[in-house]
Amino acid sequence: MRVAPVGLAPGLSDETRAGASQLQAALTHGHPTGLAASELTAFAVRWLADGMEPADLPAALRARCHDQRTTYHERWLDTLWQQPGMDTPEDFIARGWDECLDVLDRLDEAVRSGDRTSDPCQITGAGWVAEEALATGLLCFLLFPDEPVEAIWRGAASSGDSDSIACLAGAFAGAHLGMDAWPDEWSTRIEYADDLAKLGQAWN
Repeated sequence: MRVAPVGLAPGLSDETRAGASQLQAALTHGHPTGLAASELTAFAVRWLADGMEPADLPAALRARCHDQRTTYHERWLDTLWQQPGMDTPEDFIARGWDECLDVLDRLDEAVRSGDRTSDPCQITGAGWVAEEALATGLLCFLLFPDEPVEAIWRGAASSGDSDSIACLAGAFAGAHLGMDAWPDEWSTRIEYADDLAKLGQAWN
């Protein structure tokens, strides 16, 4: 859920966006699935901000998994891949992309069912691991693509890592709909709002 700003940052090459998003995950976790899920989150935010239709997002993420399956960003990650059971950096990162593909299968199933009332964690997972947090946050957004408050509520009321899931759902909804989609009174309650606004202006 920390990586959304990397998705929003304008003017980055795909390689830089990928490397930066994986690095911020590597700093605290270092698991290949966390790296891949972090990159997918950043690209989902970027694509939505650029106007991608929400319904097209799962297929785009799946294509990204296949395209990047053996791409290891050594400039950003150095020797992180050297972990027990890993013979090459390609083997290391492929594990992460494969696990993300598995959870995207579950996301497709959940989106097809269109169930907006059941706990989203029942299909895509509770969100305690990165790929499940991504998929369940996406599910909440895709079930309510034009109702951002409902998307956040669905994540916050889930049985899993609800703050992470709601945060991700909100990031996707915000990237898709922009600031005007949120209740006006919310903007007056943002911590460090002035500092965040200055950072945003510096990026633009």
